[in-house]
Amino acid sequence: MTIDRCPTDPRGYRLATEVTLPVDRSELFEFFADASNLEALTPPWLHFRILTPGPIAMGAGTLIDYRLRIHGVPLSWRTRIAVWEPPVRFVDEQLRGPYRYWRHEHSFEAVTGGTLMRDVVEYSPRGGALAQWLVVRRDLQRVFGYRGQAMQQRFGAAAE
Repeated sequence: MTIDRCPTDPRGYRLATEVTLPVDRSELFEFFADASNLEALTPPWLHFRILTPGPIAMGAGTLIDYRLRIHGVPLSWRTRIAVWEPPVRFVDEQLRGPYRYWRHEHSFEAVTGGTLMRDVVEYSPRGGALAQWLVVRRDLQRVFGYRGQAMQQRFGAAAE
Protein backbone atom coordinates (compact mmCIF):
# COMPACT_ATOMS: atom_id res chain seq x y z
CA MET A 1 0.00 0.00 0.00
CA THR A 2 1.26 3.44 -0.86
CA ILE A 3 0.00 6.88 0.10
CA ASP A 4 1.54 9.79 -1.76
CA ARG A 5 0.66 13.26 -2.94
CA CYS A 6 -2.07 13.20 -5.58
CA PRO A 7 -0.71 13.93 -9.06
CA THR A 8 -3.94 15.68 -10.12
CA ASP A 9 -4.48 17.82 -6.98
CA PRO A 10 -1.54 19.34 -5.09
CA ARG A 11 -3.68 19.60 -1.92
CA GLY A 12 -4.75 15.97 -2.10
CA TYR A 13 -3.37 12.48 -1.62
CA ARG A 14 -3.45 9.19 -3.49
CA LEU A 15 -3.75 5.78 -1.83
CA ALA A 16 -3.00 2.71 -3.95
CA THR A 17 -3.28 -0.90 -2.89
CA GLU A 18 -3.61 -4.23 -4.65
CA VAL A 19 -4.22 -7.86 -3.86
CA THR A 20 -4.31 -10.94 -6.08
CA LEU A 21 -7.17 -13.31 -5.36
CA PRO A 22 -7.68 -16.84 -6.74
CA VAL A 23 -11.09 -16.08 -8.21
CA ASP A 24 -12.42 -15.19 -11.66
CA ARG A 25 -12.65 -11.47 -12.41
CA SER A 26 -16.37 -11.65 -13.23
CA GLU A 27 -17.14 -13.39 -9.93
CA LEU A 28 -15.16 -10.79 -8.00
CA PHE A 29 -16.87 -7.91 -9.80
CA GLU A 30 -20.24 -9.53 -9.07
CA PHE A 31 -19.36 -9.56 -5.37
CA PHE A 32 -18.77 -5.79 -5.50
CA ALA A 33 -21.94 -5.25 -7.56
CA ASP A 34 -23.89 -6.22 -4.43
CA ALA A 35 -23.56 -3.10 -2.27
CA SER A 36 -24.52 -5.05 0.86
CA ASN A 37 -21.12 -6.80 0.70
CA LEU A 38 -19.45 -3.49 1.54
CA GLU A 39 -20.38 -3.99 5.19
CA ALA A 40 -18.33 -7.22 5.27
CA LEU A 41 -15.27 -5.35 3.98
CA THR A 42 -15.52 -2.45 6.42
CA PRO A 43 -13.87 -2.71 9.85
CA PRO A 44 -16.33 -3.18 12.72
CA TRP A 45 -14.89 -0.22 14.63
CA LEU A 46 -16.42 2.09 11.99
CA HIS A 47 -19.99 0.91 12.80
CA PHE A 48 -20.75 1.13 9.07
CA ARG A 49 -24.36 0.86 7.87
CA ILE A 50 -25.90 1.28 4.44
CA LEU A 51 -29.00 3.47 4.69
CA THR A 52 -30.19 3.14 1.08
CA PRO A 53 -32.93 0.48 0.94
CA GLY A 54 -31.86 -2.66 -0.87
CA PRO A 55 -31.45 -4.32 -3.15
CA ILE A 56 -29.46 -1.52 -4.79
CA ALA A 57 -29.27 -1.67 -8.60
CA MET A 58 -25.64 -0.75 -9.24
CA GLY A 59 -24.68 1.27 -12.30
CA ALA A 60 -23.45 4.68 -13.37
CA GLY A 61 -25.40 7.30 -11.43
CA THR A 62 -26.43 5.04 -8.53
CA LEU A 63 -26.55 6.91 -5.20
CA ILE A 64 -25.77 5.11 -1.93
CA ASP A 65 -26.13 6.62 1.55
CA TYR A 66 -24.13 5.31 4.51
CA ARG A 67 -23.74 6.03 8.18
CA LEU A 68 -20.50 5.38 10.06
CA ARG A 69 -18.49 6.53 13.05
CA ILE A 70 -14.97 7.87 12.77
CA HIS A 71 -13.28 8.08 16.17
CA GLY A 72 -16.75 7.88 17.72
CA VAL A 73 -18.15 10.78 15.69
CA PRO A 74 -21.27 9.80 13.67
CA LEU A 75 -21.07 10.82 10.01
CA SER A 76 -23.25 10.57 6.93
CA TRP A 77 -21.70 9.69 3.59
CA ARG A 78 -23.29 9.78 0.15
CA THR A 79 -21.59 8.08 -2.79
CA ARG A 80 -22.38 8.26 -6.48
CA ILE A 81 -21.20 5.56 -8.86
CA ALA A 82 -19.50 7.70 -11.51
CA VAL A 83 -18.16 4.90 -13.73
CA TRP A 84 -19.52 1.36 -14.12
CA GLU A 85 -17.66 -0.95 -16.52
CA PRO A 86 -18.27 -4.61 -15.59
CA PRO A 87 -16.14 -6.64 -15.03
CA VAL A 88 -13.20 -4.23 -15.45
CA ARG A 89 -13.74 -1.34 -13.05
CA PHE A 90 -16.04 1.04 -11.28
CA VAL A 91 -15.53 4.41 -9.63
CA ASP A 92 -17.38 5.85 -6.66
CA GLU A 93 -17.23 9.51 -5.68
CA GLN A 94 -18.22 11.09 -2.39
CA LEU A 95 -20.98 13.67 -2.79
CA ARG A 96 -21.32 14.28 0.95
CA GLY A 97 -19.10 13.01 3.73
CA PRO A 98 -15.97 13.45 5.82
CA TYR A 99 -13.60 14.40 2.97
CA ARG A 100 -13.35 17.55 0.89
CA TYR A 101 -12.85 15.20 -2.06
CA TRP A 102 -12.95 11.40 -2.45
CA ARG A 103 -12.73 9.40 -5.67
CA HIS A 104 -12.24 5.62 -5.38
CA GLU A 105 -11.44 3.52 -8.44
CA HIS A 106 -11.83 -0.25 -8.07
CA SER A 107 -10.25 -2.22 -10.92
CA PHE A 108 -10.09 -5.93 -11.67
CA GLU A 109 -7.44 -7.41 -13.96
CA ALA A 110 -7.48 -11.05 -15.01
CA VAL A 111 -4.09 -12.61 -14.25
CA THR A 112 -2.76 -16.17 -14.21
CA GLY A 113 -4.44 -17.93 -11.30
CA GLY A 114 -7.05 -15.28 -10.54
CA THR A 115 -7.65 -11.56 -10.43
CA LEU A 116 -5.50 -8.60 -9.48
CA MET A 117 -7.78 -6.23 -7.59
CA ARG A 118 -6.58 -2.63 -7.30
CA ASP A 119 -7.94 0.23 -5.25
CA VAL A 120 -6.81 3.76 -6.09
CA VAL A 121 -8.27 6.52 -3.95
CA GLU A 122 -7.68 10.20 -4.60
CA TYR A 123 -8.77 12.25 -1.62
CA SER A 124 -8.42 15.55 0.13
CA PRO A 125 -9.05 15.51 3.89
CA ARG A 126 -10.81 18.26 5.74
CA GLY A 127 -8.11 19.78 7.89
CA GLY A 128 -5.53 19.45 5.11
CA ALA A 129 -1.97 18.27 5.67
CA LEU A 130 -2.25 18.42 9.46
CA ALA A 131 -5.25 16.06 9.52
CA GLN A 132 -3.48 13.80 7.00
CA TRP A 133 -0.38 13.62 9.16
CA LEU A 134 -2.16 13.24 12.52
CA VAL A 135 -5.05 10.93 11.70
CA VAL A 136 -6.20 10.29 8.13
CA ARG A 137 -3.16 8.45 6.76
CA ARG A 138 -3.10 5.98 9.64
CA ASP A 139 -6.88 5.50 9.54
CA LEU A 140 -6.88 4.71 5.81
CA GLN A 141 -3.97 2.29 6.21
CA ARG A 142 -5.97 0.43 8.86
CA VAL A 143 -9.21 0.43 6.84
CA PHE A 144 -7.63 -0.75 3.58
CA GLY A 145 -5.41 -3.24 5.44
CA TYR A 146 -8.56 -4.71 6.99
CA ARG A 147 -10.26 -4.77 3.60
CA GLY A 148 -7.38 -6.68 1.98
CA GLN A 149 -7.40 -9.26 4.78
CA ALA A 150 -11.19 -9.61 4.58
CA MET A 151 -10.96 -10.26 0.83
CA GLN A 152 -8.27 -12.90 1.33
CA GLN A 153 -10.30 -14.59 4.08
CA ARG A 154 -13.37 -14.66 1.86
CA PHE A 155 -11.74 -15.69 -1.44
CA GLY A 156 -8.39 -17.16 -0.34
CA ALA A 157 -4.86 -16.00 -1.05
CA ALA A 158 -3.41 -16.43 -4.53
CA ALA A 159 -0.51 -18.85 -4.94
CA GLU A 160 2.83 -17.09 -5.24
